[in-house]
Amino acid sequence: MKKVLLGLSLLACLPGLAQAGDAEAGKAKSATCVACHGEAGIASVPVYPNLAGQNEAYLVSSLKAYKNKERTGGMAAVMQANAAALSDEDIADLAAYYASLK
Repeated sequence: MKKVLLGLSLLACLPGLAQAGDAEAGKAKSATCVACHGEAGIASVPVYPNLAGQNEAYLVSSLKAYKNKERTGGMAAVMQANAAALSDEDIADLAAYYASLK
């Protein structure tokens, strides 16, 4: 019985853990990102990180942290402003897109 309850508890948490993103939709939404992170997710300026091939869950976590103003320092003010307008679906799509790039 305990195993069943534990399993159900874990399943109840899953929807909040990850939302599968659509890489094609993310590509369409990436116009703002390109200015700093490059057309193919490779930044041309060293202060901006490369996004191509990054772990999808990491990208989701990072964008949500910027959106919630939990990440500060460096260029955080720029990212906070950009992430503020993103929905959870936008974040998932962008993360899927950049994770798909090699």
